[in-house]
Amino acid sequence: MKTPYRYVSNYKDGKWDDGVLTTDDKVCISECAGVLQYAQTVFEGLKAYTTVDGRIVTFRPDMNATRMLASAKRLEMPVFPEDRFIDAVNQVVSANRDYVPPYGSGATLYIRPYMFGSDAVIGVKPANEYQFRLFCTPVGPYFKEGVKPIVIRVSDFDRAAPRGTGNIKAGLNYAMSLYAIVDAHEKGFEENMYLDPGTRTYVEETGGANFLFVTDDGTVVTPLSDSILPSITRRSLCYVAENYLGLKVEHRKVRFDEVKDFAECGLCGTAAVISPVGAIYDHGNLIQFPSGMEKMGPVIQKLYDTLTGIQMGTIEAPEGWIHEIK
Repeated sequence: MKTPYRYVSNYKDGKWDDGVLTTDDKVCISECAGVLQYAQTVFEGLKAYTTVDGRIVTFRPDMNATRMLASAKRLEMPVFPEDRFIDAVNQVVSANRDYVPPYGSGATLYIRPYMFGSDAVIGVKPANEYQFRLFCTPVGPYFKEGVKPIVIRVSDFDRAAPRGTGNIKAGLNYAMSLYAIVDAHEKGFEENMYLDPGTRTYVEETGGANFLFVTDDGTVVTPLSDSILPSITRRSLCYVAENYLGLKVEHRKVRFDEVKDFAECGLCGTAAVISPVGAIYDHGNLIQFPSGMEKMGPVIQKLYDTLTGIQMGTIEAPEGWIHEIK
């Protein structure tokens, strides 16, 4: 749904301009723009929502700003200052506050900041000019008909190259995943499990979410890899597991052959917080988790309830996690 206002700032002659709110949702760039020729673009995603006491807030936007900074550096793009990133979020959400769904609806206002090379480049090199934009749109609840565990498959494709760009939020990573996800859907699976591209023995992530596993004794395990995106939701869930629920947390390499021994599995990200996984299809072999196909496992349910409670204001948040929009 198109909302009235978005934010735009342009980078030229080595500096960013002051930026402006605008009602114009059209982008006008050269046919040779760096983003069109060499996919020089990065983006972020976060949400604004209404808490139980009626405030409009976002969740840890400073971490999105920091991650976008890292993404820009990796693609030889100018850094958009973190304080200005937060200011752009504030301006756009405040200007579009009538589109923030009410508390209890399960719906949120999705915020999409992005940056791209905008001037003409025909040689393979970084662009000289860039545009940072931020728009928002209301989105419905992720689990519209209740939470149901999904079935995913082990993919024959690689999501990222070893020592490549898998650890940043670059548009090109998502283009790489499109064929694989369409193929998975056509074959009846909700998502792909990508293994490490070097040896194909370790679990990495899906096309758009980090994995979270739970052992029989309640230990939370998340895969460690240099080529997966450092999910803000995953890091927040790990903090919640340790500091709110008293659980042991391990962030380590996870061999695929140990997945069958876990009690629960979930995919964590901005959209759903946690999507429970009931089974993984591995080339004819179905790995089924004891948590089953009817509901979230008990530990994942506690993690989900606690983090969403923090986000919605029913549970006290750690310092700095909840950013109010005035």
